[in-house]
Amino acid sequence: MQIEARRFDTAAPVRVSIEHAKIVRCEPLTTDSPDRLPWVAPGLVDIQTNGYRGQEFSSSELTVEKVAAIASRYAALGVTAYCPTVTTNGFEPLAHAMQTLADAAESASPAEPRIAGIHLEGPYISPEDGPRGAHPLQHCRPPDWDEFQRLQEAARGRLRILTLSPEYDAAPEFIRKVVDSGVLVAIGHTSADSRQIAAAVDAGARLSTHLGNGAHRSLRRHPNYIWDQLAEDRLAASLIVDGHHLPPEVVQTFVRAKSPQRCVLVSDLSGWAGLKPGHYETGLGTLEILDDGRLVIAGQRQLLAGAARPLGDGIANVIAFAQLDLGTAVSMATTQPAELIDAPVGGLSEGSLADLVLFDLAALPDGPANDVVSGRFSVRATIVGGSIIYGAVTPAAA
Repeated sequence: MQIEARRFDTAAPVRVSIEHAKIVRCEPLTTDSPDRLPWVAPGLVDIQTNGYRGQEFSSSELTVEKVAAIASRYAALGVTAYCPTVTTNGFEPLAHAMQTLADAAESASPAEPRIAGIHLEGPYISPEDGPRGAHPLQHCRPPDWDEFQRLQEAARGRLRILTLSPEYDAAPEFIRKVVDSGVLVAIGHTSADSRQIAAAVDAGARLSTHLGNGAHRSLRRHPNYIWDQLAEDRLAASLIVDGHHLPPEVVQTFVRAKSPQRCVLVSDLSGWAGLKPGHYETGLGTLEILDDGRLVIAGQRQLLAGAARPLGDGIANVIAFAQLDLGTAVSMATTQPAELIDAPVGGLSEGSLADLVLFDLAALPDGPANDVVSGRFSVRATIVGGSIIYGAVTPAAA
C-alpha cells in the first residue's frame, strides 16, 4: 500500500509505502496541491475511554462481542490502540469486566483497534462529593492489595493503569507494590493533601488522571491537590480537552506549567458518547446529551456526567487553547500516552509499525466561553497493522 499525505510533524508532502504491517519507505513527494492532501500521523492512543453508543466497559452485561462493537466505532475516530476503562464498582462486576476485556483482547480481529491494556479507575478513590465525581459512593474504598491481585488475575495481566486517591494511610505501600508489579499508578478523584500527594509520587505514582476534573467545586486557594500535582515534575498529566471539562485558559495554563511533553490527551468518553441529543436513563440516573454535545445530568447545563467528544477534538482544541503546533498536539495523543504504558505505537520512519490515521483539520468559529470547539478533526482513514480498518485511501491520495 502507498499513501500520499502531509506529515503531521513537518507538513512536508510524503509518499508512505507499507508492506507486511510496517513502514518500508517514507519519501518526499512533489505536488502542486499539498493542501489537498490529508495529514498522516501515528494512530491515536486513548488511555482513558469508558465505552460508546450506549455500552460501557463497566457493565455486568459486557461481552466480547460488545467490546468488538465499541472498538469498531473507535476506528472511525482514528484510534488504533486504547485502554478500556473500568470504573468503581463491587468486586464481582469489576472481575467480570476484567475477564471479558482480556478475552476480547485475545480474540480481537486484526481489523479493530488494539487493546493496549486495561485502565482501572477506582475503586480506591475519595468518597467525598466532588472528588469522586460520578463514581458510586457505596463502592469507594481504601486500597486492597489482595483484591487488586485478584483483579489483575482476572485480567490475565492486562491491567496497565490504576487511578487511585493517595488519601488513605495505606496508599504509599500499596502504590509501591502496584508499581513493582508493572502497573502505572495515576492520582485522580482525590482529596489528598500535599503530604499525601508527595508520598504517592515518592512511592512511584507517575500520572495525574484528568487533572482539574474529579475535584471539589470549591477549593482552598492554596495549597490544594491541583497545585500540588501541577508543580510535581515527576507526574505527567492527562487532560480532557473537549471544550467542556476545562476552560481554554486552564488548558493553556496547565500545558505551559507542565510542558506539552508531560501532558497527554484523553477522551474519557462516556458509554453514552456518540448518541444523539436527548435524555437517557442510565445507572447514574437520567442523563442528557445537549445539542452542543455536552453530556450532563438532565435538567441543567453545568454538572457534567462524562465526556462525549472524541480524542481528535482534543487535538484540535489544544492547538487553539494552548497555541501548540500540530506535531506537538498529535504527539500528546499518540506517542506520549503510548510511552507511559510501554505500548507499541505507529510512526513514519522505516521499520515503524503501520498504525496510522489520515485526517483533515478544519477551523471552526469559537463558541461561548466554556463551550468551545475550535477545530474539527475529521478522519479519512484509520490503518492498523498496514490494513485499512476504517474509511478509504482515495485515488487522489494513493
